[in-house]
Amino acid sequence: MKHSTVNLGNKKYNSPGNRKDPYLAYNFVVEIDGITVAEFTDVSGLSIETQVEKKTFGGENHREYTFLTQTKYTDITLKHGVMENLFLWEWYQKVVNGNCTDVRHNGSIYLLDDCGNILIWWDFLEACPIKWEGPTFSAASSAVAVETLVLTHNGIQMHT
Repeated sequence: MKHSTVNLGNKKYNSPGNRKDPYLAYNFVVEIDGITVAEFTDVSGLSIETQVEKKTFGGENHREYTFLTQTKYTDITLKHGVMENLFLWEWYQKVVNGNCTDVRHNGSIYLLDDCGNILIWWDFLEACPIKWEGPTFSAASSAVAVETLVLTHNGIQMHT
């Protein structure tokens, strides 16, 4: 039996057989201005959406036209266990106190393999904290105290 090769760009996939599994989402690092400021347990909000406007024109009632309009970047939510490092708290306090100079920072989210090698990463540009949420306490639970920081930003770039 002869195996065919499918050429997709620069990557060759032999069929059947040579399969690559998708990356696992549990091993990641978040840096802000090149510094790892906390060990995050969750990152969400890596999303870009382009809005559309639908219109119909007189005399063409059988057809609807779709026009691309504004592209929006979703806010990024970071969660991590509470520790002594106050970098994220102090960053948000600058915003709360109206000190809006030097509050926007670039950051990166790196997805790693099991050996700690970078597989793929996303840069978020000119991020600024807009919400902080402290931990929920319960005497009936032994869960880790987690704080949440929400960042707004001006764009995402993806790299491999």
